Amino acid sequence: MIAIIDYDIGNLGAVANMLRRIGHASTITADPETISKADRIILPGNGHFDTCMRNIRASGLVPLLEDLVKAGKPLLGICVGAQMLGSGSEEGIEPGLGWLDLKVKRFPEMEGLRVPHMGWTEVSRPQPENLLVQGLEDDARFYFVHSYYLAPADKSTILLSAHYGIDFAAGVSVGNIAGVQFHPEKSHRFGKVLLGNFAGGKL
Repeated sequence: MIAIIDYDIGNLGAVANMLRRIGHASTITADPETISKADRIILPGNGHFDTCMRNIRASGLVPLLEDLVKAGKPLLGICVGAQMLGSGSEEGIEPGLGWLDLKVKRFPEMEGLRVPHMGWTEVSRPQPENLLVQGLEDDARFYFVHSYYLAPADKSTILLSAHYGIDFAAGVSVGNIAGVQFHPEKSHRFGKVLLGNFAGGKL
């Protein structure tokens, strides 16, 4: 069973619905016992970075989640949920969870390109051997809505890369923790592959 963390943010139902469509049980929960018993955890995020960080801290779940992650429980962050895994974001002043060595930066002003970056964008796989991206087609595309992007200190942790005026990390993976900047729950067959890999134990 997959626990989708409920901390009063984001469209959690879309993630649960996608998991149900691909045959994996999940529950939207803020209950510590349920989260502790889950096989794996999804941390969604939507909106402003500081709001997400304040909400997750107000939920009281951060110490539990940190203990579970340190013990090796697989966790996938989605969109702002992925950004929260790092030290902080240029979008706000709140510190991130600090579980991954990454910062979150704003896209620069780019002639002919609008920020936020919104829509379908093709990704490449710097870690083709990573089980989380197995089965993805070479022209895999995901749905993005963001003005800020993941900037990991160690480039070897980039799981998926994309280009929007600049090259940026569309996903990162370190041990039992992964984060994706896009919305797999809105990315049709490509999102099904990635979420299916995570749900099926490939992290």
